[in-house]
This record gives sequence, C-alpha cells and structure tokens, in this order.
Amino acid sequence: MNIGLMGGTFNPVHCAHLRIAEEARELCRLDRVLFIPAADPPHKPLAGEVPFDRRCEMVRLAIADNPSFELSDIEGRREGKSYSIDTIHSFADQRPDDKLFFIIGSDSFFEIGLWHRYAEIFRMCNLIVVERPGRPVVAPLEALPVAIRGEFSYSKTLNRLQHASGQQVYFLKGRPLDISSTGIRGRVAAGNSISGLVPPAVEAYIKKLRIYTE
Repeated sequence: MNIGLMGGTFNPVHCAHLRIAEEARELCRLDRVLFIPAADPPHKPLAGEVPFDRRCEMVRLAIADNPSFELSDIEGRREGKSYSIDTIHSFADQRPDDKLFFIIGSDSFFEIGLWHRYAEIFRMCNLIVVERPGRPVVAPLEALPVAIRGEFSYSKTLNRLQHASGQQVYFLKGRPLDISSTGIRGRVAAGNSISGLVPPAVEAYIKKLRIYTE
C-alpha cells in the first residue's frame, strides 16, 4: 500500500491540515494518510503545553469521517524527542511491503538541513512537499542542502526530484489555505470564533475543555 505520513504538533489540527492530507492522497494515490502528533517536538517548544492525549483526541475527532485518514500515537509511545527519522524508521520496519510518503510543508522543506539525520529521510521514503502560503519552491534543487544536492536529479516536466536511492520528492502546488494553529490559538484566547477554521467536533472539544483560554 501507499502510506502517507503526516507529522505535526496539531495544536490544534485545522482544516488546512485536512485539505493538505487529501490533496497529497490524490496526488500520489495514497491508500492511507497517518496523522502523527509529535509528543516532544525537537524544533520548537509546544505552545500552551497542551497534553499529547488532547492533541491526539482533536486529530481523532477531525478525521473521524474520512476512512482514508488514520491517527497514530507512535511518538507518544517513544521516549525522547520526536525526531521524524526515528518515526520513519519505525514505520519502515513495521510495514516493509508498503511504500512510504512523508508529507511536509514547503517551509519545513527549506529548513530540512537543520533536521536530525535529515539526509536519511530522502533515502528512507518519498516526500510530498506541500506549498505553504508565501513559500513556493521555485527552484527545487537549489532549495536542497548543498551537502546532498548532488544526490538528486530534477525533472522539470514532472516537477519532481529523484534521489539516487530511487525515492522521489513530489511538489504539491495549488491554493494553500492560509490557516495556522498559531492564529487559531490567538483567536480562542481573544474569545473570537474559530468556526470554519477547524472541524465542528474539534471546535466543540476546545470549547468544552477550555483549551487555549487559560
């Protein structure tokens, strides 16, 4: 099967996350997209200190109506920082017959050279890079870290990078929704509506538990 891996703090999960996952599923004909909340994100502190189980529950509520989406709590069951390469290795071991696609935003792609053991990611799985507002990938080869740039070839016709291992990097363009978890947290804290920014079940859960208000 073709399996999409979509990590993030999901603090909270919102409609842009769901749209990204659906467009990635269509682009690469994914059988499943796994949403993988980070337990201890390595690149930035977790805003609001929202517990892992609450962020997982918000994801579960958000994806309940889509049979192609699935929640994975794998990073909550592992000690230490939630490094993407460790998660990818775990799924590769668990699903040796599946083809893995790691879904990231273009903003993360530009910074991937700062990630832990980043070069392994390109050897372990395919990547789907989703354009984020204001961060288009105009020159894919030039966006790669210099240290590994020579391991890739670029097809302008397909708008796709191919790694020497055979794994590929797909670029998903379109109309990215300008929605951010930061903005949603700010709206909740200010007492403003988040209707239409998150699924109704997630909005109700945030209101019920007064998440982001205290």
